[in-house]
Amino acid sequence: MKTVAFGVDQPHGQFQRMDIERREVGDNDVLIDIQYCGICHSDIHTANDEWGGAVYPVVPGHEIVGIVKETGKNVTKYKKGDRVGVGCMVDSCRTCDECKNGNEHYCDNTVFTYNSPDSKLGGMTYGGYSGEIVVDKDFVLNIPENLDFAGTAPLLCAGITTYSPLRFWNIKDGDRVAVAGLGGLGHMGVKLAKAMGAEVTVFTTSPSKVDEAKRLGATNVVISKDRQELKKHRGEYDFILDTIPAVHDLNLYLSLLKPEGALVLVGLPEKGSSYNVFAGALVGGRKTLAGSNIGGIRETQEMLDFCGKHNITADIEMIKPDEINKAYDRVIKSDVKYRFVIDMKNAKN
Repeated sequence: MKTVAFGVDQPHGQFQRMDIERREVGDNDVLIDIQYCGICHSDIHTANDEWGGAVYPVVPGHEIVGIVKETGKNVTKYKKGDRVGVGCMVDSCRTCDECKNGNEHYCDNTVFTYNSPDSKLGGMTYGGYSGEIVVDKDFVLNIPENLDFAGTAPLLCAGITTYSPLRFWNIKDGDRVAVAGLGGLGHMGVKLAKAMGAEVTVFTTSPSKVDEAKRLGATNVVISKDRQELKKHRGEYDFILDTIPAVHDLNLYLSLLKPEGALVLVGLPEKGSSYNVFAGALVGGRKTLAGSNIGGIRETQEMLDFCGKHNITADIEMIKPDEINKAYDRVIKSDVKYRFVIDMKNAKN
């Protein structure tokens, strides 16, 4: 079956309307009429082949929410008309230890939502900048009814990317958490850490974001360009969620942790980037430097339910499909508060 999509046919190309092929609905499949799809910086990296390995045409999009249009005969969890979501993955091997433990994103055979070898149709997968998508039932997620539908879309990547490390390091009432960077990931980190009971500080290079950070739930804001100001907070934090997508001084941020604190990277710089980390910055207080990348299906549903309980969605700016090129330019310039979401409802028209 064919559906409309918006993609690029070369690095740094302009998005254009195209027809793509989706597989017919199988016994275990869910056909979703896509309503909204968020724009993630990963989409830009892939569309421009900045990480290598892009196969064109590329149709990005892994922050997908939509309405169930049809289900296969083995699907009992979802029915026509349900509000559902699809995140960064659409399949995995299901048999390895990681899959059995709910960590499908660590499977060696994960099929990502776009620009990944398509195990069922052949060719490459196409993402959510499209009218419809067919997904295996085990990779479809329930969207809480109380959440704004468009604002929920970015939770499928930005939400789980920040929720997963906060949960893994067991952030709780009274913990002192800092979020470095206040963009698409950072603003979700602030909201989620606050809802978990933490006292949240934001590190930002932009004095103009002080009021924004406090509106989102931060108690304190530190201008990180001022190294002397940062140094006043040495040994202050239990956990730092680092969302900065560029190389920066990790040793300085490690110094801000309490003994046995953790600095966790979720921002991903360009391919080939590296950091210099001094051993003394880690061993002096038995500190942890770690990374985290999205989460499994079970944890993603847990995140959505948590957001439903606390009424958390992303702060978004809605665009139409013909505004994707302009939106990409603005994301690169950090000119969005805090996530673009494409209105795909009328794309087929």
